[in-house]
Amino acid sequence: METKIIDGKKIANEIKKELKEKVIKLKEKNIIPTLAVVLVGKDEASKVYVSNKKKACDYIGIRSLSYELPEDTTEEQLLDLMNELNEREDVHGILVQLPLPNGINEEKVIQAIDPKKDVDGFHPQSVGALSIGHKGFVSCTPSGIIELLKRSNITIEGKECVVVGRSNIVGKPMALLLLRENGTITVCHSRTKDLKEVTKRADILVAAIGKPKFITKEYIKEGAVIIDVGIHRQENKKLCGDVDFDDCIDKVSGITPVPGGVGPMTIAMLMNNCVESAESLA
Repeated sequence: METKIIDGKKIANEIKKELKEKVIKLKEKNIIPTLAVVLVGKDEASKVYVSNKKKACDYIGIRSLSYELPEDTTEEQLLDLMNELNEREDVHGILVQLPLPNGINEEKVIQAIDPKKDVDGFHPQSVGALSIGHKGFVSCTPSGIIELLKRSNITIEGKECVVVGRSNIVGKPMALLLLRENGTITVCHSRTKDLKEVTKRADILVAAIGKPKFITKEYIKEGAVIIDVGIHRQENKKLCGDVDFDDCIDKVSGITPVPGGVGPMTIAMLMNNCVESAESLA
């Protein structure tokens, strides 16, 4: 059995090219898709993410507005900025880079974003819309995973899908999206008994557990498709995921690498949400 390495970089580039075309058409109608990115404090990882998002905006033709605020910004100041960006007709997407410094209530800030501009898909209204099948923005990592599977010709319908992890950003929306595609879903977490027995049933296994190389070949069945959401820096400075790639590769029919799997898709779907937001005005 030949294992398919699911190339997230390649698929993300395809999506970005398609978005570039859409942006050209929007600009012909005098609509310039605009993303406001808000970064509070000096978190190094957050800075890297923000710079990657700006690069993607530049490539696609999305205008990006950058708000780099000092560490001592108050919650009130941040909420005022949210209100200002909500009001601006020339802003289509608002993204607040998490985590926020201590003393700022993340939930309050997320809830202050207009759901029509919530391109991260974190607002309770966006999450509620997903759970009842209404239109709304979907969290970028799970929606990117669905695109990865579809564009790699991996059928979800009727498959046994297991999600390891129940976070609001990945695990829960992932389960809902797989369900929407007619998969049969099991969600596992730290309290799941006999985790190996559950994951071994999976035709499609999504690992979002946050532990480096946790999923080994003992957790998977022959021929499964493995989607690795984790990203960790090892002592040798190399990146790895939640899945032990080398241990599992000979047993699976498809697997995402780290880096170059899910990561690029998250940014591509963020861009997609921003363009969709602008299109809703066209």
